[in-house]
Amino acid sequence: MEDLIKAIVLGIIQGLTEFLPVSSSGHLELAKFFLNDDSIAEQSMLMTVVLHFATALSTIIVFRKDVSSILKGLFKPFKSGKLALNDDWIFSLKIILSMIPAVIVGLVFEEQIEALFNQKIFLVGLMLVVTGLLLFLADWSEDTGKRVGWWDALIIGIAQAIAILPGISRSGATISTSVLLGVDRTRAARFSFLMVVPLIFGKIAKDILDGALIETSVQFLPLIVGFIAAFLTGLVACTWMIQLVKRSKLSWFSYYCFAVAGLALYLS
Repeated sequence: MEDLIKAIVLGIIQGLTEFLPVSSSGHLELAKFFLNDDSIAEQSMLMTVVLHFATALSTIIVFRKDVSSILKGLFKPFKSGKLALNDDWIFSLKIILSMIPAVIVGLVFEEQIEALFNQKIFLVGLMLVVTGLLLFLADWSEDTGKRVGWWDALIIGIAQAIAILPGISRSGATISTSVLLGVDRTRAARFSFLMVVPLIFGKIAKDILDGALIETSVQFLPLIVGFIAAFLTGLVACTWMIQLVKRSKLSWFSYYCFAVAGLALYLS
């Protein structure tokens, strides 16, 4: 029963913090610390991936129209027998381009990354400071109405790769980087939330093919309960928190990150 309660708490935290630029992974590690979660690094990382998978699924449901149009555009680059690159097809290619840095980092440094997801509270605190600084700097940038360009997609992808570290908010890093590059904040938020979906599904597929979900001695019931909690919370959170991210000053979230960072550093 205790494991199920922990899974529910972690799922709710993931669902609430995934769509805010405050680092869901950092909050999960802090929650594991307070819950005295003594899981080994591999098991802890598996729970984190499952919870991210749940919120990725909720993202697909909330953005189902965008995902549908992107998929249709991706498989229809030709019109009347001629190459006619539509906006959705180009957007899909930019999503793929943004994934490359994170895929490389994830494959090359997989074991080192897993080791970081084991209540490294001091690291979480330092990375939350980085997240706060990014958000604070992004608020100084003007909203130009610019779309995500090819180089923008690659640079945003590098920011996403760095955000694999617990404590660096993926959405915070990608949205802040986009805004600093001059990209419209609304487009930046849309691109940020959509670009992570293929990565999460790719990670789950890799774990299944590698047998990671079978080899680890983790119990499946807490994973299922955590998944459901994160998915349902994510559905609710995504619908209104995205609007909050687009309309609110990013510096508000930076102050929150600084406060949580101070707590993490004190606990460490």
